[in-house]
Amino acid sequence: MIDLHTHTLLSDGELLPSEMVRRAEVAGYEVIGLTDHVDASNIGYVLPALVRVCEKLNSHWDILALPGVEITHAPLEEIAPLIRYARKNAAGVIIVHGETDSEPVIPGTNRAGIEAGADIIAHPGFIRIEDAFLAAKRNVLLELTARKSHSSANGHVAKAAMKTGCGLIVNTDAHSHRDFMDEAARARILRSAGVKGRNIAGLNRAGMRLTSKKR
Repeated sequence: MIDLHTHTLLSDGELLPSEMVRRAEVAGYEVIGLTDHVDASNIGYVLPALVRVCEKLNSHWDILALPGVEITHAPLEEIAPLIRYARKNAAGVIIVHGETDSEPVIPGTNRAGIEAGADIIAHPGFIRIEDAFLAAKRNVLLELTARKSHSSANGHVAKAAMKTGCGLIVNTDAHSHRDFMDEAARARILRSAGVKGRNIAGLNRAGMRLTSKKR
């Protein structure tokens, strides 16, 4: 299992990074991304802390822990500078908190994250087809989320991705080990979003693209 969108108590999660990673390893995960919420106020200490702890955990355990960020509710003009900062400072996964219909995300956030070169647009809501085409061109993945508060648009996201050739990835947006999923739960998310057959194989390859270079 690969899950590139989780949160620790460095933002709004419940667990220390070490406990989050250990519980993921016990749950059968091979790769986990620790992607705490950031904006200009906290990226300067959250990301270095995750980089430090992931380096230590990766030297001791078999699971691969990737330090990352989820740029959240930032002004559109700040998204590109935040992504550049994260790239420069060893982020393994860069996520932009997309335009979920359950929160007042600034319109245009999906586009700004794609243009700035995020790795993943999390729960991008009812993403415009032109933005999905751009994501495909820029190799930015769109997320199918297991988090109930953001999952209502999963079907739309899957259709947009399949129409445009954009990569998809399934993530939990876990804030606790209780949010982890197994392969059966992952399959249910895919089926409910209308993804099946060869499209699932393509989804798996897209997710591995972000992690293979880190091994």
